[in-house]
Amino acid sequence: MSVRCKLGDIMKQRGLSNKEVVELTGVSRNTITSLAANATKRIDYDTLEGLCRGLGITPGDLIEYVPNDNPKTP
Repeated sequence: MSVRCKLGDIMKQRGLSNKEVVELTGVSRNTITSLAANATKRIDYDTLEGLCRGLGITPGDLIEYVPNDNPKTP
């Protein structure tokens, strides 16, 4: 299983730069860069709230669950 952050997709769809997302959300540039590249393992609630509020989205718009094709067997 995999959980994926769709921030990069949202930014492309809206034509937003990292700088613009930082200004809209108050989230640090490094965090935006990592999330947009889907290169992070976790997200803080404060970060999630800032992104949702600043971009007018819900957590479900931002985070996607992708099932694994090869589930582990016990």
